[in-house]
Amino acid sequence: MSAEVHDGIVIATEHIQAAPEVVFRYFTDPALLTTWIGDLAELDPLPGGRFDLVMGDVRCRGTYLVVEPPHRVTFSWGIDGNRALPPAASTVEVVLTPDGDDTMVVLTHRGLPENRIEQHRAGWEHQLARLCRT
Repeated sequence: MSAEVHDGIVIATEHIQAAPEVVFRYFTDPALLTTWIGDLAELDPLPGGRFDLVMGDVRCRGTYLVVEPPHRVTFSWGIDGNRALPPAASTVEVVLTPDGDDTMVVLTHRGLPENRIEQHRAGWEHQLARLCRT
């Protein structure tokens, strides 16, 4: 697993020992999403649908922008009460590519304020490693 920053964009990759059809649900099913990130999720995984994730005392909100099972999901991302990164201020794109019976996950987070890039790079690296163990 690695997460890097290129031109202000966080790019995190992870190899998961499961098919894309299985991994995709971990980004669209609230019960599965909270097995690897967050404590509570309310999701409506349709373009324009709600993305709402609670992680401890932080609430991330946005909307699903692209939902293409089982290979791609994109949602906006931001934090309630955070002026630097308000709800829906940035974009997270997840591309799932088959690798034999497994999946290569590439998560790209765009539109982050400069002072939030490293925090999100480290966060996605940590969380995708947790997804790998799920």
